[in-house]
Amino acid sequence: MLMINAYAIQRDLNTWSKPTEFIPERFVDAEAEGGKMLPFGMGRRRCPGEGLAIREVGLVLGTLIQGFEWRRTSSEEVDLTEGSGITMPKANPLEALCMPRQIMVGTLSKL
Repeated sequence: MLMINAYAIQRDLNTWSKPTEFIPERFVDAEAEGGKMLPFGMGRRRCPGEGLAIREVGLVLGTLIQGFEWRRTSSEEVDLTEGSGITMPKANPLEALCMPRQIMVGTLSKL
């Protein structure tokens, strides 16, 4: 049995430049560093819902960005410190205020 430690792979200095920093440009195309990421596993044990998950995340994120105005609840910078756990939760939860955009009020009230 072969056990793959994705956590260690995704923090390997030989593979990633600045592995502990979030750099969105890594994930622009598959040839960039983002092609080395293993969020859904690999091989025969790869997550069968990967395609659906990627489409759903894009759809939900796009809807949240387009449908709502977002503001921080305080003037402090967002704390990006990692907490402990398998899914790497934030140490301090993000608090944000969202208000529906005027054009979305009619659509959201029908739900």
